Amino acid sequence: MNSTPSSPPSPVSSQPSRKRQRSSSMVSDTSSSSIKRSLSDGPSQDCDPLSTLSLSDLTLLPSSNARYGSVPPAEKVVRVESAKAESMKAGQTWYLVDRSWWKRWRKACTGVVDKEGAVTEEELGPVDNTAIVDMNGNLRAPLSDGIDFELVPQPVWDDFALWYGEPKHPVPRTVVLRGEQKEPTVELYPLRVSVLRMVRVRSSSEAEPLCITMSASATVATLYSTLSKKVFPGNMGPFRYWRVNAPPSNGFTCQEFLVDDVSTYECEEIKGSGKTLEAVGFSRDDVFVVEAKDDGTGWLFRTADDPAPLPLLAPAAPIVSTTAPLFPSDQGFFAKMNASTNPSQPHPSPPRNASPFSFSRGSTALSSINKTIEPGTLGLGNMGNTCFMNSALQCLAHEPELADYFLNGVFQQELNPDNPLGMQGAIAEAFGALLQRIWASTAPSTSYSPREFKTQLQRFAPQFSGYQQHDSQELVAFLLDGLHEDLNRVIKKPYVEKPDWEGGGDLELVQLAQKSWDGYMLRNDSVIVDLFQGQYQSTLVCPECQKVSITFDPFMYLTLPLPIQKKWKHEVLYVPWDVTKPHLKVPVEIGRDASFRDLRQLLGRWMDVPPDNLLTLEVFSSKFFKSLDDGLLCGEMSGTDLIVCYELPCHAQQSRTYKKQPDDPLILSVYLGELKPPAARLTYSSNNTVTHFGHPMIAVIDRKDVTDADAIYGAIVARLERWVNNPRDLFTWEVAGPVGEVQPIQINGVPPVDSLVEIKANGDVVEHPVEAPEGDITDEKSFIVVEDEDLNMEPVLIPEPDLIQVGPKRDIFQIKITPNTTDYGTVGGNVSYIHHSRFDTFEARAKDATAMDEDDAPVLLRDGDQLTCEFDENMKAFYFGGYQKAKYELWEKFVHPEYEESQRDAEAKKNRGISLQDCMDEFTKEEQLGEDDLWYCPQCKKHQQATKKFDLWKAPDVLVVHLKRFSNSRTLRDKIDAFVDFPVDGLDLGDMVGERSVAKRLMENGVSLDGLQLPNLEEPLIYDLFGVDEHMGGLGGGHYRAYALNHTNKTWYHFDDSFVTPARPQDAVNANAYLLFYRRRTAEPLGGKTQAKIEAARLRCQTNASEPGIIDTTNDASDELGMQLHNFLPRSTSSTSMSSPSSMQDEPPDLEEDLDMLDPLARASQRFDFPDPSSNKASPASSTGAEGDPEMYSWPQPFNSSSFPQSSPTWSPMRSGGTLELHSSSPSEGSDSLNPFHDDASLHLNID
Repeated sequence: MNSTPSSPPSPVSSQPSRKRQRSSSMVSDTSSSSIKRSLSDGPSQDCDPLSTLSLSDLTLLPSSNARYGSVPPAEKVVRVESAKAESMKAGQTWYLVDRSWWKRWRKACTGVVDKEGAVTEEELGPVDNTAIVDMNGNLRAPLSDGIDFELVPQPVWDDFALWYGEPKHPVPRTVVLRGEQKEPTVELYPLRVSVLRMVRVRSSSEAEPLCITMSASATVATLYSTLSKKVFPGNMGPFRYWRVNAPPSNGFTCQEFLVDDVSTYECEEIKGSGKTLEAVGFSRDDVFVVEAKDDGTGWLFRTADDPAPLPLLAPAAPIVSTTAPLFPSDQGFFAKMNASTNPSQPHPSPPRNASPFSFSRGSTALSSINKTIEPGTLGLGNMGNTCFMNSALQCLAHEPELADYFLNGVFQQELNPDNPLGMQGAIAEAFGALLQRIWASTAPSTSYSPREFKTQLQRFAPQFSGYQQHDSQELVAFLLDGLHEDLNRVIKKPYVEKPDWEGGGDLELVQLAQKSWDGYMLRNDSVIVDLFQGQYQSTLVCPECQKVSITFDPFMYLTLPLPIQKKWKHEVLYVPWDVTKPHLKVPVEIGRDASFRDLRQLLGRWMDVPPDNLLTLEVFSSKFFKSLDDGLLCGEMSGTDLIVCYELPCHAQQSRTYKKQPDDPLILSVYLGELKPPAARLTYSSNNTVTHFGHPMIAVIDRKDVTDADAIYGAIVARLERWVNNPRDLFTWEVAGPVGEVQPIQINGVPPVDSLVEIKANGDVVEHPVEAPEGDITDEKSFIVVEDEDLNMEPVLIPEPDLIQVGPKRDIFQIKITPNTTDYGTVGGNVSYIHHSRFDTFEARAKDATAMDEDDAPVLLRDGDQLTCEFDENMKAFYFGGYQKAKYELWEKFVHPEYEESQRDAEAKKNRGISLQDCMDEFTKEEQLGEDDLWYCPQCKKHQQATKKFDLWKAPDVLVVHLKRFSNSRTLRDKIDAFVDFPVDGLDLGDMVGERSVAKRLMENGVSLDGLQLPNLEEPLIYDLFGVDEHMGGLGGGHYRAYALNHTNKTWYHFDDSFVTPARPQDAVNANAYLLFYRRRTAEPLGGKTQAKIEAARLRCQTNASEPGIIDTTNDASDELGMQLHNFLPRSTSSTSMSSPSSMQDEPPDLEEDLDMLDPLARASQRFDFPDPSSNKASPASSTGAEGDPEMYSWPQPFNSSSFPQSSPTWSPMRSGGTLELHSSSPSEGSDSLNPFHDDASLHLNID
């Protein structure tokens, strides 16, 4: 038997199941590019270097060999599910199976009948993955496990091929180990790169570039070997390998790459190593060029490392430049991670665990093509669906204080690599290196691909591995938390007990909040806490004893719900228990995340019945299809589903919290069926003899009546009254009269007509005997009209006599019982019902009880029974047919006033729009906890559905607002695209923050605020926008972009991966806004302790001046970033905002004419006129950071708030006569400083 290649079968893991990790928001279950399962208890295995199989490697069984009948269906299900539950092992091959085919297979093997009908294995056919691959056979993106496909191991795939024939479009994937914890992961999207061949002169060949698909766990050496074999078959080398860093926007169209284009497309030579492709940061869709060495002429492209120039390459000889190379042979992104293995290098070794890079790089064609760019405008290249990361990084990089902290090198002093909750300092170092690039003033290109950062990111967060789209907010949350732990100043965290609220007033509330914050700070103290973390207040109130519980917790970003969450609209059919009341069609509108318990509570309020007495079911094909219980969300039902709510005279027993009692009545489903005549059912099995029709019913049978067939029959007839056209004909009637004179009457309730009564004009009454003609049908009118046409008198109405209902008629229908059903006899997924081949009857059950010699009356009904009333065709025609429309087709419309009001409010809100304040109000709105989220009341000693309310208590200096646009509830995935209006300048949170309100009340009551650490109430709490992370498209896909304010030139920019363009601040306010970044407007420096450390770092730079009055700044001449002093940027320590940003400066200011615009280091030796601290003027802060070497790199000024709109005067230096001398010396060798403001090339500012 032919089969696909497989790895040796692994033993069944000791773990009972695999674990899947999915992201919590966007995509939620859709945010990961790979599927993770728990590592088995055994030792981990190394990955197969060439672990991705191509379609040509597969040998599948022909469909003619399909043998689906070789294994019973039930055994197939157990066999497949048990294999899927095994833990993954590195190197195994798993296959993707289209979810649609998978569901059909389960239906065929389990016998479940859904709305699409039954499926047999004969109809199933082979596995078909057409829906999840594109026209080229590549896997579509984005896809999610459990929603778009199922993963099965190799043995299951082989079974499918054996049972059902050759699969269509096999998609094999290999299990690799990812992340710091080496989690076994299915590599959903392997690395796919293009390869070109370097030539001097392009031939006439127009062959397209070749593509190579390879696992990210393969080594660089293996990749290079594969590349060279593809473009130089039979050539043994040697070869050099170049990565193209700036390919054309429309890609390469030819397989041949001209040597003259090496510099044009910024090619970079990378030497091979034993590291994996994922570890070195190779990206999906990277382009590589293979260069073969010629025995006669040598390499096609000459580099600085080549021994001698080659005549043929004279035009491509390196340009002599005084500028140090941007990527020298012993430096750079790839080589600097080798320093730990080569201590003799002048460049210092990076901190431990900085990166898994360990191979050296060769030469580069970029050493002489550095270009000047505006600091902070560097684009970030998309490395395969990494726009979610790029947009978030741009927003965070443009936070002035955070950038100032990293660019001044303060983070290196605060690294905490031993923190078990951190990332060994690697995330902080990678982020710091990225900020240095972003804020550089020269670069080889206007964009940069942050490979090192992504490598470290996926190293510690495997959920971000691969090349699938993720949620930008999740990246921000992980990055801020990772930076916090990497830079946590607390080395050993003590145990801190959270304080409890013991009652009191405002003063006690303030003390509790401060105690909670102090306890938090004992374990958490970092730049992230100083800038990004605030505190919110959570209040719980017990609905029974009114116990109040107040807690205070920190937050790093504020998630705000949108007040116009998408609604679920439906028309629900409502059936009252009282048959005299009409059955109704009720339009409802409720949140899509609301459960059917919420819907029953709504209907109960509208219908004035207890919600627990309502039963919600889905009806399909005249049967109950699904029980709509508490755990089901309304949004999971489609608009065409038929939803029916039944009112019962007792508890419906559908609530999760309900505990059944012994005397609970039986709640049974009752179907209507037409019994086929014997001749019509000769070819049918016993379970196909009934055709269901009409509307299903719910019958409630008391426990005392389960032994009485007549009582059961009567209960069913009572439910039938609602649905038949002749309800009175369901019963036998008698005329009420004296005792002993009961007179039988006809079925229509009208007595025999044997006389007529005439009333004369004079009032005499004359009776005329009348004989009904033989064979005449008695008039069925409910009264007799006697009219004397001659006298033209009004008709006389004779009321019918009083009637007594004797009981239901017998033999209207037959009752068949289907035992052992679940969920009120629902058909959807009810295998026992589908496969039940016989019905029970009352007579059969009574006979069985007699045979067992039971003394008590036989029990005719049990829990789990489902009843079917079978009508013959005549009875069906009489009760449900006729000229009238069937009653189960007639529903009276009922519109509740509350529904009408909600429609009016929705229309008004639509016209008004949504503001950020509306979202804030929604966040602070009081709500009741759900049944699955109960709170334990310490006073009641039980769990309660308490009311809960959130309030902002302490606002951070930098406020990150997350607009909750994505909803992800099991199969419900959606995005809210509503426009939210938010201010660019002047977001006022003064009335929203609790500590300020409490402080005002305490002051009004004469309470001293000393020692309470409350904010300055005289300064308003105003925020200004500096960044927006926006998302376009739907959930699980789309595209992320960012807007950010460059505080050095006061210009807004739009960042679309590598494309950066100036923008207006109003452009950021759009319907795509997802994350908002606000910065507090204040006269004091932001960041608290962090700001003090930044200033201390600047002072240390100042003390390194070579002589009095001279400021000496140094920079490593061999720094890979090639820093140079580009210009002097304006600097002010005030963070007070102005009304609008100014435009970018085109030229450096005149240093002689405008000393205010001087470098902060030069300003440090001047005298300044500081404002009075008690005044409203901004407070100064000394600025001692130094600029870089003008030959190398220009660094922006240490960041502060001068770029933001200002409303108050700023401080300025006192002007005095003097001269300024600017001296530049050549760079020195062997510097070991990583501080971007410490430069061996010295810049001397001599100020008289």
